Amino acid sequence: MATAAALNTYPYTRDQRFFARLAMGVAAFIVFAFAQWALRGFVSPTTVPVWVHLHGLAMLGWLGLFVTQNLLADGQNMALHRKLGWLSFALVIIIAGLGMFTGRMAVELHRVPPFFTNAFFLALTHVEATAFAVMVGSGIAMRKHTQWHRRLMFGATILVMEPAFGRLVPAPILGPVFTPMIQLALQLGVVAIIAGHDLKMTGAVHPATRIVGAVLMLVTGTILALAAFPPFVSLAEGIAAGG
Repeated sequence: MATAAALNTYPYTRDQRFFARLAMGVAAFIVFAFAQWALRGFVSPTTVPVWVHLHGLAMLGWLGLFVTQNLLADGQNMALHRKLGWLSFALVIIIAGLGMFTGRMAVELHRVPPFFTNAFFLALTHVEATAFAVMVGSGIAMRKHTQWHRRLMFGATILVMEPAFGRLVPAPILGPVFTPMIQLALQLGVVAIIAGHDLKMTGAVHPATRIVGAVLMLVTGTILALAAFPPFVSLAEGIAAGG
C-alpha cells in the first residue's frame, strides 16, 4: 500500500514530463473547441462586446502561462517558474472578475444562449469564476508541496474546460440539466487520467486529485441548485429586466 510519503515526497522531476504533456494537451483542446465554434459560424467576433474579447484574451493568457509553467518545471527552471507564479495570481483575479461581469452582462443584454435559463447562466459564470480563483489560490498556497500544487493548478484548468466541452456537446438537445452533467463527466475523465497516473506512480490516488474531482462535482451541483433556487431565479430575472 502506498504511504503518505510516497504520495507527497517523490521528486517532481520523476514525472513532470507527464504533467507538461497533459498541460499542452488540455490547452490545445480548449483552443480547438473555441476555434471550431467560431469557424462553424456560431459566433460573430464583430458583434461580441469588448469585455467578452478581453475575457477570452485573459483565458488565452492563462493557458499560455499554464503550459509555460509546466514546461519550466520540466526543464527544472524553477527560478523563473516561481517568478511567473505571482503573475498567475494577478491574472486569475482579472479572469474571475471578467468572468462574473461577462455573465451578468449576458443576462442583462439578453445574450444568454437560448437553451439556458438566465438563472443557470448567471450561476454558471459566477460559481465557476469563484471556484477557479479559489482553486488557483489554494494551489499557490501549496506551492511548497509540489504534488499538491501541480494537481490543484491542473484542477483549476480542468474546471475552465467546461465551456470548451460545452462547445462540442449538443447543448440545445441535451438541455440545461443534462448538458452540465455530460460536461462534468468529461471533466472527471481528465481527472481520471491524473488518477491513473497517480496509481502508476505510487499505487494510490493522491488526495489532491480526489479533492479536484470532488470540487468539480460540488461546482456542478451548486450551479444546478442555484438555477432552481427561487430567490436566485428572481435575482437573475431582475437583472434581465434591467434591475
